[in-house]
Amino acid sequence: MADQFSFDVVSEVNMQELKNALDQATKEIKQRFDFKDSKTEITLKEKEKELVVVSDDEYKLKAVIEIIKAKCVKRGVSLKAFTYGAVEPALSGTVRQVAKIQSGLASEKAKDITKAVKDSKLKVQAQIQGEQVRVLSKSKDELQGAIALLKGKDFGVDLQFTNYR
Repeated sequence: MADQFSFDVVSEVNMQELKNALDQATKEIKQRFDFKDSKTEITLKEKEKELVVVSDDEYKLKAVIEIIKAKCVKRGVSLKAFTYGAVEPALSGTVRQVAKIQSGLASEKAKDITKAVKDSKLKVQAQIQGEQVRVLSKSKDELQGAIALLKGKDFGVDLQFTNYR
């Protein structure tokens, strides 16, 4: 039997589910009367982990983003995964907004998570490994307690727990 059990705390977006949500949003926008003849466009840049939304004016842009949020919630994509930038003017009188997609834990968030685990008085060790945090313990019950503790706190990012063994 193993003497150490562990799990990883990560923050990732299921890109396939995000694509499906964006496809559904695009379909709805094409069908809606208030978007008829508008220059509305949703672009997902996977390599840069960005979502670019272009529309005629700020009102329509906000409506498009609300549609995207609704579709993401239905597909199980966390809204905490997006960091929206400022609305900026684009070509031919349109406006654009870029949303960064969360990938991995930022070092400050990872430090906050390890600090929360260490302050909890559970018999676990937490260590930062790149863009994830590994939590180790000799007891699976202690690991379950650490997961419950992390789920109960809001770190401003969507957390997933992987490699539980």
